[in-house]
Amino acid sequence: MKLAFIGLGTMGLPMANNLAKQHQVTGFDVFPKETSFPFASSYQEAIEGKEVIFSMVPKNEDVIALYDELAKFAEPGQIFVDMSTIMGSVNQEVAKKMEALGCEMLDAPVVKSQPAAVKGELGIYVGGKKEVYEKVLPLLQLMGSNIIYMGGHGAGDQMKILHNALVGEIQNGVNEVLGLAEALGLDLSQVVEAFGYGGAKCFYLDTKANNIIHKEFPTAFSVQNMNKDVHFANELAKQAGKECPSLKVVQSVYEKAMEKGYGKEDFSASYKAVNQEK
Repeated sequence: MKLAFIGLGTMGLPMANNLAKQHQVTGFDVFPKETSFPFASSYQEAIEGKEVIFSMVPKNEDVIALYDELAKFAEPGQIFVDMSTIMGSVNQEVAKKMEALGCEMLDAPVVKSQPAAVKGELGIYVGGKKEVYEKVLPLLQLMGSNIIYMGGHGAGDQMKILHNALVGEIQNGVNEVLGLAEALGLDLSQVVEAFGYGGAKCFYLDTKANNIIHKEFPTAFSVQNMNKDVHFANELAKQAGKECPSLKVVQSVYEKAMEKGYGKEDFSASYKAVNQEK
């Protein structure tokens, strides 16, 4: 199958590499990249004659600008799969535009981090027409090991935001309690082990405890990306008329982390913002 992948960043490039193991992939990014597959010189070259086009860019406005360009060259019958993390309402508007051109569109944001992208073991949440999802599923299975269809356009993006909102709330609890343990003079390695004996065991603690203990935060998923997603979550709550006080606290933590210049560090660096560390 002839495919395109636009947005070859930390996640996009390994995802495209996995597709290229079984299909003809053409890649494009605004920053030139070394790739094992052909790299196009323009959006037009990237998508021309392709059956399915994947995209993965950082922000709402990036998706809007990208699809304004892609719409100029789109061909009826093409399927566009946006794997960015954006507001579902933005995806719905973009999908309406592409469908008016005779194309189909899915939103399919991912969870887990770069090592899972390399292994093809991402979680993928999908929104759009179910029959289009079923056509694209074999391709998604080359990039992810857990794939779930969530409903109509924007539902995948909404699920991704909900996922990261819950991660942010769990994380904030872990950060506060480990900070308290440190203030009490307890050995954090022992504290983490002891949490594992009961109901306090959780994925965030299992995967980020060493970052916190050693005060080293190599980036798998950045503070600035989680800051964006937590703000999206609070926007969703506002749209739904739902009061979510803990989400507001998490948003304030990430705003503080951004102010302190932690944006490019791993999102576990929020520990420093919660515990007033430099």
